[in-house]
Amino acid sequence: MKANEFEKKFDENKNITEHLDLSKLRRPKQEQKRVNVDFPLWMINLLDKEAKRLGVPRQSIIKVWVAERLEKVS
Repeated sequence: MKANEFEKKFDENKNITEHLDLSKLRRPKQEQKRVNVDFPLWMINLLDKEAKRLGVPRQSIIKVWVAERLEKVS
């Protein structure tokens, strides 16, 4: 399919996913890399308490709080 045909389908709100290779889909600046961080037990307990209060996993709390802090310094 030529680019102009693809764009026309997109502009007409037609389904274009059949023309995409979703296995190679990437989110710029959102790629993830696993890291290990050791926290004191008291921090884990407080993180778990807050995560439970909000109904989210511990990892979500950590990500949000680190992101908020990094936004302040950039």
